[in-house]
Amino acid sequence: MKKFKITTLAFLMAFGAFAQSKNWAVDHSHTSVNFSVEHLVISEVQGQFKDFSGSATTTGADFSNATINFTIKTASVFTDDEKRDAHLQNADFFDATKFPEITFKSTSFKKIDEKNYTLTGSLTLHGVTKTVDFKVKYNGTITDPYGKTRAGFKLTGKINRKDFGVGSSMPATMIGEEIQLVSNVEAVQQ
Repeated sequence: MKKFKITTLAFLMAFGAFAQSKNWAVDHSHTSVNFSVEHLVISEVQGQFKDFSGSATTTGADFSNATINFTIKTASVFTDDEKRDAHLQNADFFDATKFPEITFKSTSFKKIDEKNYTLTGSLTLHGVTKTVDFKVKYNGTITDPYGKTRAGFKLTGKINRKDFGVGSSMPATMIGEEIQLVSNVEAVQQ
């Protein structure tokens, strides 16, 4: 009888953990993926990616330890200049034909306080994978007029383009090495 109770308790605990699991999908029309980089050491150029998708799985009352995956299509880079966008897509930079996607897979999502998290994961860009960190501001969770649960976040971080072999032939005096990343994300519970 004791073995039955222990087995039943273990099953209920496992089921309870599974039952609390929630899946989220990025709402593309309410999400942006932006970047900026210095140009000629005197100004910044801003851009964004227009084609992306993302998902998350949470297992608790908040987003601590969420598992997050994000994919960006490199050919969707947009800087409001067709010639520059074409140049960014070629082998000098993203090489979108050879490396059509940028991917991110989280390894941890740690809560700092009620509104702030640190997101760490593996970013694969231009065939190179590196560990990166993002500061995440949690903007809240609501139920929309259609009964869907939505959560909002702002992610900020930076990478060095040369660490990923992007624009390696371009000197830092022409294009800065540090790329600032900002993403406003709205996720919908599935």
